[in-house]
Amino acid sequence: MQNPELMTESSYFMPPEWAFHKATWLSWPHRLKTWPGKFEPVPAICVAIASWLSSSEEVHINVVDEAMERNVLALFQQAEHEQLRMDRIFLHRIPTNDAWCRDHGPNYVFRQSGGKSEKVIMNWQFNAWGEKYSSYHEDNAVPERIAALQQLPLVSPGMILEGGSIDVNGKGLVLTSEACLLNPNRNPELSREQIEQKIARYLGVQKVLWLGDGIAGDDTDGHVDDMARFVNETTVVIAVEDEPTDVNYEALQENYRRLKTFTDLSGNPLNVVKLPMPSPLSFEGFRLPASYANFYIANTVVLVPTYNCPQDQQALAILQEFFPGRRVVGIDSTDLVWGLGSIHCITHEEPEFPLLFQ
Repeated sequence: MQNPELMTESSYFMPPEWAFHKATWLSWPHRLKTWPGKFEPVPAICVAIASWLSSSEEVHINVVDEAMERNVLALFQQAEHEQLRMDRIFLHRIPTNDAWCRDHGPNYVFRQSGGKSEKVIMNWQFNAWGEKYSSYHEDNAVPERIAALQQLPLVSPGMILEGGSIDVNGKGLVLTSEACLLNPNRNPELSREQIEQKIARYLGVQKVLWLGDGIAGDDTDGHVDDMARFVNETTVVIAVEDEPTDVNYEALQENYRRLKTFTDLSGNPLNVVKLPMPSPLSFEGFRLPASYANFYIANTVVLVPTYNCPQDQQALAILQEFFPGRRVVGIDSTDLVWGLGSIHCITHEEPEFPLLFQ
């Protein structure tokens, strides 16, 4: 529903992911249980991701301690990745419980108040996706610690919200899902309307577009970044499963139908483009949340998870159409998604201050 909120004291604006970045933030993987029996290849995947990102912008990486800092630096030095720019890699001793920086990392927005504009960090609360994991207090403290590091104002909306559960277009719209934001394991004291008001207030949006259920294997209760993403102000790409016997068929077809009914603030229908789903991936009989929608948009590159299947090239070609000024790069994420997340899940953009506050 449309829910513009009068913002009397100050107004906020969250830029879309394709807006110019100062940097990308990562939290280095270290929790072995996240990738049971498959942790060994994960650091090399992160080196490749960070190397590509460093060709585009600064890369800031949270490491637990000095020992991890030395280890990560050694990995980069040994990698000799052709895209690596070590002068753009910065390590910070900020402890984390896990690697999913999209959800625990800093949500940068711009605040305008009293004729002054400034970058601030939203201190949304994080509870490990509805307390599915017992250890999350270090993750929950990451925004506060980065705000202190950067000497930026910290704003606490008083609500649990993960970065993977929202996607904005920079023109008043935000995509999210009922399965996640309305789940009682997040904000049981808040109604749907109250959640919309919080999002409108602190992200600077006027209309919340609600999708339904997420994909199988996603332990986040249906993050939108595994389903549908804005690629420009008027276009959404959505993962759609065309095989009726697949476990994801009904939910993704329903989300596609919903998207086709959504409009922008002027009442114009959105341009909705289908992305294929990769061939099914499983771990010990458990379906993994592999999706091409979990891509990340940087200044000069778009990093897309691939899964060694025929649909990879089709997904890359579709996304390249919408980013003609960026290089769309596929990164084999077969081992990364073993941890129930992919490229977008481990990255978080830090936008540069916009030339014109919108």
